[in-house]
Amino acid sequence: MKNIMEMLKLYVIPDRKIGAPFSLEEQTEAALRGGATLIQLRDKEMEGRCLFEEAQSLRKICHCYGAPLIINDRVDVALAVGADGVHLGQDDLPLEAVKTFVPDSFIVGVSAHTVEEAEQALALGASYIGIGAAYPTGSKVDAKVVGPSRIREIMRKVPIPAVAIGGITIDKIPEIMTTGVQGVALISAVIGAPNIQAEAQKIMSLIEKK
Repeated sequence: MKNIMEMLKLYVIPDRKIGAPFSLEEQTEAALRGGATLIQLRDKEMEGRCLFEEAQSLRKICHCYGAPLIINDRVDVALAVGADGVHLGQDDLPLEAVKTFVPDSFIVGVSAHTVEEAEQALALGASYIGIGAAYPTGSKVDAKVVGPSRIREIMRKVPIPAVAIGGITIDKIPEIMTTGVQGVALISAVIGAPNIQAEAQKIMSLIEKK
């Protein structure tokens, strides 16, 4: 697999509602065909067994394309299916606890909204951080908007791989890529498009122009 900097370029999060009528598998494959470099499975409403089965399915697709699969929150599911890593929010299991029982190669991403949270993630050995919300977003109603200026400040002060997330549309890609992040984490901008593959290709070309 690619190094973490390459993996973070186009980080796509399939969604059952936003991506309907396509299944998570169909969304994932289309995004990967379009150049997505990492897939995160995130579904707060899915029961544990269903999430496990979905993760197994997405893992097979991702590995066919040489892309990592990250599971949001659920370290148990990530380990059970042999996923490549997990993404932790500030209210999830503490990073320092997770690092004690996952393999050294396991990717552990952490959400960060401030310089202090980013510094802590770096100190505790996070693989990368997700900084957001970059802009107002409808996919996470309680998300606090940090804006490009805060993202730029974090990236200037904390030397850790990062993606920007939240409310990023295709027209905002050029601006967000000037903040120092390695890539963008997207839901609606890719998954909500009529042609997921074509939209991913367009976005990837903008990312690679930075």
